[in-house]
Amino acid sequence: MPERRVLIPLDLDDTPPPAGAELYHLQGDTMGTTWSVRMAGPRGLMPDMLRMGVERQLASVIAEMSTWEKDSAISRFNQAAAGSWHELPADFFTVLDYSLALAAQSEGAFDPTVGPLVNLWGFGPDGRRDVVPEAAALAEVSARCGWQRLQLDEENLRALQPGGAYVDFSGVAKGFAVDKVSAYLQDQGFPNHLVEIGGELRGSGIRPDGHPWWVMLEPVKENAEGVETVVALHNLSVATSGDYRRFFMQGEQRFAHTLDPRSGHPVTHPLASVTVLHESCMQADAEATVLMVLGVQEGMAWAERHELAALFVERREGGFVETMTPAFAALLE
Repeated sequence: MPERRVLIPLDLDDTPPPAGAELYHLQGDTMGTTWSVRMAGPRGLMPDMLRMGVERQLASVIAEMSTWEKDSAISRFNQAAAGSWHELPADFFTVLDYSLALAAQSEGAFDPTVGPLVNLWGFGPDGRRDVVPEAAALAEVSARCGWQRLQLDEENLRALQPGGAYVDFSGVAKGFAVDKVSAYLQDQGFPNHLVEIGGELRGSGIRPDGHPWWVMLEPVKENAEGVETVVALHNLSVATSGDYRRFFMQGEQRFAHTLDPRSGHPVTHPLASVTVLHESCMQADAEATVLMVLGVQEGMAWAERHELAALFVERREGGFVETMTPAFAALLE
């Protein structure tokens, strides 16, 4: 049996379970993956209307932020003429504003304009490829990237298309969608819930039995026999970025979908995955991407500077090595 460790949020309280509540489970498909909601609700609740409401939240994120949809708001912006200003939907603007702030803060380790490189390497809507792009193609596409090229008009929720800029929210949109669904459930009077989209999760409140929402952190697939980590998601989110989800091999070299926007290439360090715990799933999602790009040494310095609870898993000869930040270690029971 694998070893198990338990993480407990520092603000876990003794809130009693909602009187007479039952556990309900809703689920479906979205964003090329699946979604699920587990929630405490009154006995006899007919959840169909709530399910439709959740699906509306997810559909709005897709309609605004999916590069896989040709008529989405983000696709229309990406195809717009050079020098044109565009009023953006409020959620789109919120995610773009946050992404550009994180890009500046991380000095480009996170970059929402990396879309052309994502497509060139075969990890975007243009289709899969299994060969390394030629240097000329990389240089041409890289010239279209760069978060500094975008300008925002915060007063009017507008963004400037400088010409050829291709915004890609693949490192942040799922986390934002989790937060959006969680906020919707809160607004509908269901504060006790667990939301999951493609492995990104947020827990709010507690279960009907009075226990927190216990979830197991996503393991590196090759390390399935290692330590199991279970966390109580009490008003807390978790996101994991890893190089084992999408990649291709060329000879002995692994080329994973996490690209370093600064070099235009997939990351080459031995980091296999990074897990981040944060109140906001959008921020956990994006910060996991930043740390995956930076690698363990730079990533640890970044995470400690920003007081992030993060777990790094490195491939080493003979196995895997874990490194956790002080904020992550502080949650250990």
